[in-house]
Amino acid sequence: MAKPPLSMKPTGWFQVAWSDEIAVGDVRTMKYFGQEMIAWRAESGALTVMNAYCEHLGAHLGYGGTVHGEVLQCPFHGWQWNQQGRNVCIPYEDRPNRGRRITTYPVIERNESVYIWHDTENREPFFDAPDVFAGFADGSTAADYYPQQRLFRQGLEMHPQYVLENGVDFAHFKYVHNTPIVPVFTRHDFDDPVSYVDFTITFEGDDGQRIEDVNSGVEAINGGLGIAVTKSWGMIDNRTISAITPVDESTSDVRFMVYIGRPAGEVRDPARAAAKAGEFGAEVIRQFSQDIHIWAHQRYSDPPALAGSELQGFTAIREWAKRFYPDGRGGSAAELAAHTR
Repeated sequence: MAKPPLSMKPTGWFQVAWSDEIAVGDVRTMKYFGQEMIAWRAESGALTVMNAYCEHLGAHLGYGGTVHGEVLQCPFHGWQWNQQGRNVCIPYEDRPNRGRRITTYPVIERNESVYIWHDTENREPFFDAPDVFAGFADGSTAADYYPQQRLFRQGLEMHPQYVLENGVDFAHFKYVHNTPIVPVFTRHDFDDPVSYVDFTITFEGDDGQRIEDVNSGVEAINGGLGIAVTKSWGMIDNRTISAITPVDESTSDVRFMVYIGRPAGEVRDPARAAAKAGEFGAEVIRQFSQDIHIWAHQRYSDPPALAGSELQGFTAIREWAKRFYPDGRGGSAAELAAHTR
């Protein structure tokens, strides 16, 4: 992949793990945004994500660090650090070192996922991470769906913005996913950091269909560049979550999750219904994998040679994306109109 002109350190919420990967007492190592990090869960269940190195002599807390109640103890000299990254105990001294602090990250657990807030200017979160159920305000909860199915791909040469731009790319559905017709977008709302995209689409039928006859579609909520959640309607009930997190200056980790709705009412054969849900979830993941195959080998085209019908969507989403790049490396969306054909 040619290195994109976009910064790999955008602002926003980004997934660094799944919640069930970090049990009470666990210390998990990770690397994101070029920084070695750890996540650890205290006895109370509270989760902390912080930079990995002890401020004393630089030991990596992810290799031998241990959780003691509500603090993390360094394996080298036993210094203890609290959930705010402050030293609270030096076992061979009368008082802690109050002048040093390990960088910690705002963290929330939602969608069975662990999200951290990343911002190179150290601003507090100015928008919320979307919830795949509550975000659509229809009263649904995880109890209405079969267990989450997951995909995890590490270290791919791709940028999070590729995935968000896919949300306005109506033409790719027919050629990547073999939909019988090209979908029609009914909503593009990019006024705020959390944006909304709705479109009418079907995955069944043939080329003879008319969009006017399609009674199914997708609603999407984009929480910045790092997280997107979707809800389907008029087809098999499914919700998805895609989360793309930069690892370093050229690669990202990709996580994708899907929930398949449980049948309403009494089910005659629960095992068969669960198996069918598993098969459909696997198909949704397969289709997302088709996109990953493109993104992982894509070159960011700036400005792109757009067809006229593509201009509105791509202009809107690239202008929207600029707000997440404090360093200004957010592309040149203003030039798009000059390069359509």
